Amino acid sequence: MTPIERTLAEKGITLPDPPAPKGNYLPYRISGNQLILSGVLAVENGNIRYAGKVGDGQTVEEGYVAARLCALNALAAIKGALGSLDRVTQFLLVNGFVNAVPGFAESPQVINGASDFLVEVFGDAGKHARAAVAVTGLPLGSTVELQISVEFD
Repeated sequence: MTPIERTLAEKGITLPDPPAPKGNYLPYRISGNQLILSGVLAVENGNIRYAGKVGDGQTVEEGYVAARLCALNALAAIKGALGSLDRVTQFLLVNGFVNAVPGFAESPQVINGASDFLVEVFGDAGKHARAAVAVTGLPLGSTVELQISVEFD
């Protein structure tokens, strides 16, 4: 068991299977020592777990949990791409999209669910640059979508 896998196990966290693309695109792209993930949704067991708009059917707290689930799915995708999460040297960028009502201004609090999770698992290497924006819709009605870039060795 690798150190990151041990950390996940100690926290009672099991990685799901990497999410499969739902269209004509790659799940990730590697350039040099950077891995760029395509958008990752709030999917659990192959189905959207958190759907709908924050501010209309979903709370900020539910959005936070949805962002955490997206980050977990992103870790599965990273492991699928690199073979081991321990190859990640640092998270570079997290772009967080929140399906929300017009005028919603609490996207950062929602995307904190992903940011907090990455730091919880990776420590300082999990810290990253970030954007957190509200949008009027996301694929399959997901409450949150993340796009993540990491550096690896």
